Amino acid sequence: MPMRSFLLLAPLIAIVFANISRAQETQNEAANAKQSSAAIQTEKDSKVTAPKVIVFDVNETLLDLAGLKKSVGEALNGREDLLPLWFSNMLHYSLVETMSGEYHDFSEIGTAALMMVAEREGIELDRESANAAIGHSLRSLPAHADVREGLERLSKQGFRLVSLTNSSKVGVETQLKNAGLTELFEKRYSIDQIEKYKPHPDTYQMVLDDLGVQPGEVLMVAAHAWDLAGAKNVGLQTAFVKRPGAVLYSNVQEPDVIVNDLNELADVLSEAKQ
Repeated sequence: MPMRSFLLLAPLIAIVFANISRAQETQNEAANAKQSSAAIQTEKDSKVTAPKVIVFDVNETLLDLAGLKKSVGEALNGREDLLPLWFSNMLHYSLVETMSGEYHDFSEIGTAALMMVAEREGIELDRESANAAIGHSLRSLPAHADVREGLERLSKQGFRLVSLTNSSKVGVETQLKNAGLTELFEKRYSIDQIEKYKPHPDTYQMVLDDLGVQPGEVLMVAAHAWDLAGAKNVGLQTAFVKRPGAVLYSNVQEPDVIVNDLNELADVLSEAKQ
């Protein structure tokens, strides 16, 4: 092709290739949107059947732990990044006590765990300061933004609502009162009634026995994979709430439903009742 002809056609060629490129981008965007939509739909898919009773974990599932991060961080010389390590240690040693036949309430274990983290990191921290950092914040955690509306919707749909927590009986009563949630629950269970921590099977069985219901008639709701694993092991239906940073454990059965918040759970259960 003569150079002059090529120069005359060059703008047209550029336009054609630009249109082809744009068409490919549009197809990719549509494919991505379809894939995203499919992912959302899959996530909302549910195997749950309408339960008679819904059991809610409290800490992190209903109550926002963000406020605890500040006080624990201050006790650890500003190391707020150590909160996950402290929380993991607290859960770890609650299980150690359950398996070894010991029992201290959750705040006592939390205090000891905080002192362990401080010692490991070379931070000076006495028991009184550690206890103060945990006690006040743990008792005054606010509810997540979706919680009250979600619980009210579930209650209006006719579900019996109870809570089950590793916090002490006195502790959870104070927590729910300060969060303005007390009246939304028929009963508020604490593991200190049997001195074994979740996910021990006896903790869930305690609730079943007291309410006189069968495992399949109960849905356990939590933001912790270990809690749902324990509930599933007893035969309860399970729902995972994806609070920030919460992930599932792949070596156990998947939850019957996965939701982003309690309003989405109310939507799912409303459909399950139909």
